Amino acid sequence: MKIAVDAMGGDYAPREVVMGALEAARDGIEVILVGDREKILNELGKEHRDRLEVVHTTEAIAMGEQPAVAVRRKKDSSIVRSIQLLRDGYASAFVSAGSTGAVMAASLLGLGRVRGIDRPAIASVLPSRKGGTVLLDAGANVDCKPRNLLQFGIMGYLYAEKILGIKNPRVGLLNVGEEDNKGNEITLEAFPLLKEAGINFIGNVEGRDLFSGTVNVVVCDGFVGNVVLKAGEGLAMALMHMMKEELARNWLSKMGTALTLPALKEIRRRVDYAEYGGAPLLGVNGVVIVCHGSSTALAIKNAVKAAAEAVSCGLVGSIRENIESRLFKKVECNDA
Repeated sequence: MKIAVDAMGGDYAPREVVMGALEAARDGIEVILVGDREKILNELGKEHRDRLEVVHTTEAIAMGEQPAVAVRRKKDSSIVRSIQLLRDGYASAFVSAGSTGAVMAASLLGLGRVRGIDRPAIASVLPSRKGGTVLLDAGANVDCKPRNLLQFGIMGYLYAEKILGIKNPRVGLLNVGEEDNKGNEITLEAFPLLKEAGINFIGNVEGRDLFSGTVNVVVCDGFVGNVVLKAGEGLAMALMHMMKEELARNWLSKMGTALTLPALKEIRRRVDYAEYGGAPLLGVNGVVIVCHGSSTALAIKNAVKAAAEAVSCGLVGSIRENIESRLFKKVECNDA
């Protein structure tokens, strides 16, 4: 198993990406760094140059570029070349902290969609009181149809089951109320589709359920999902900052800090996106992991480990089989 990593993608590339890939390699995962060879080797140093394979590219796609145009024009970019390695079977998965739009465009052009999936979705794991909650779509599709939400629900169910190890995960539809008749036109139409999908669909859930642990998978369109994701990140950062301020306010608080420091560190770890590594792009014919733009070495290492786990458990094959059995057989029966 080889994991291709976009060495040029992210706010702290190539240094943090290279260091994260090196840490993953120390854990026994074979990594291919794709990007500018000279810059990559400078970060690796002489003592580590033989630890990782490097595939040289002459181009990189910047965050501000128009994704589809950049993917077509920059054939020798680190993102496009990595997808080619995955498509040709030289790599088993791909990890990138670069432009999400470019990763999605390159994946669609180079790998194609799983049969039955109209639009791939990004599945992000949010911290909750009982582990984690899978949110999808987290930003790949700002406009969705009811059928898309159905597909997201099935893929999220399989991801929670295969990767997070949750038996018969509970799937909810993000809405403005728990009642069956609540929501807009899209959610009202998606509700019966999810109910008949053969997954553990528990109905509508509200925003507060995302972090309570009462649901394992939450389905929504990419516009809402991305807003929820960024709001959650901002809230976690603000709460940690306010806690630091209060704990340092006076000598009594400082004394209490020493006693609560282990618990505070554990809370910080649980809400740190770096612990989850990255989010899989579900629905394409290959394991593709999208990382946060400001990913550190820890996030990259965990993303590589998540990619290896997705390959090992056959996530893409499971999605392909279940989508076909849950969607196409029903259509064939109805046609008959």
